[in-house]
Amino acid sequence: MMSNSTPLTVSYFILGAYLNVGYLRYLCFMITAMLYIVIVVANTSLIVVICVNRSLHEPMYLFLCSLFVNELYGSSGLFPFLLVQILSDIHTVSAPLCFLQIVCIYSYASIQFSILAVMSYDRYLAICNPLQYNTRMTSHKALTLIILLWVYSSVKLLIPLSLSIRLTLCGNIINSLYCNNHLIVKLACSDTQVNNIYGLFNTALSIFVPLFPILFSYMKILRVCFSGSKQTRQKAVSTCTPHLVSLLNFSFGCSFEVLQSRFDMSGVPRALRIILSLYFTIMQPLMNPVMYGLQMSRLRNICKHVLCSKVLSARPDN
Repeated sequence: MMSNSTPLTVSYFILGAYLNVGYLRYLCFMITAMLYIVIVVANTSLIVVICVNRSLHEPMYLFLCSLFVNELYGSSGLFPFLLVQILSDIHTVSAPLCFLQIVCIYSYASIQFSILAVMSYDRYLAICNPLQYNTRMTSHKALTLIILLWVYSSVKLLIPLSLSIRLTLCGNIINSLYCNNHLIVKLACSDTQVNNIYGLFNTALSIFVPLFPILFSYMKILRVCFSGSKQTRQKAVSTCTPHLVSLLNFSFGCSFEVLQSRFDMSGVPRALRIILSLYFTIMQPLMNPVMYGLQMSRLRNICKHVLCSKVLSARPDN
């Protein structure tokens, strides 16, 4: 274990949030592995269904496909790492791998919130401007938006990451289950004012830029619901419910992780802190495929058709 008082050349970090649970580690490993398998199978299945069915090559489903791809990306940046750490006796991670994981998890969170923001605008156009929807939101425009938000969310992480890599550290113990940029900044011996300022600025970009289209869209949708017909309200509820649930669920998980990394949360039980620190990377990829698959009748019916076709084709001829 390294000192916390003198500058160090840090080649690895120690993850201090892992508990010594003895043989229960194998149970934890199996539960984590099962969750990862379910996430991979569920998200991959819906991605394949959307990609191979030309009838689903519409903006709403393209956004959903991008959402599922991002959930696979974020899960793959965390779960294999967790599985290795659960079975390890020494919870260490090399510095390059640690910073790579920071890129994966932070870009996943930023991309997820941006996709949810674009999806809210898409729902606004479909509900409030149905006659103009096909001209204002085409598949080409949807793909352009998806590419732009992936590039934007990834590029804006380069500055805080480069600032963190250059820091002179006085320790290498991170009190987390995975690498966290702000916790690494807290280990610095050198001045971190620029890191803190840009960290807050980057957090504001990640939250408030997507928040504007979300608030704008739902204010307009609510206005149409209150003044429109019963059929309009039913359409709005059926199409917006999964999106709203996903948005609130993800916002809760991210908010707790931001608060935990920046403020003292010692008053919260340690086991609960550990569970909540993983919430936004586990529950979102786990819930979204089920929620959208069940709620959206068109996607649900095509999934049933594909599944039934495979079952029938697998039966031996009588």
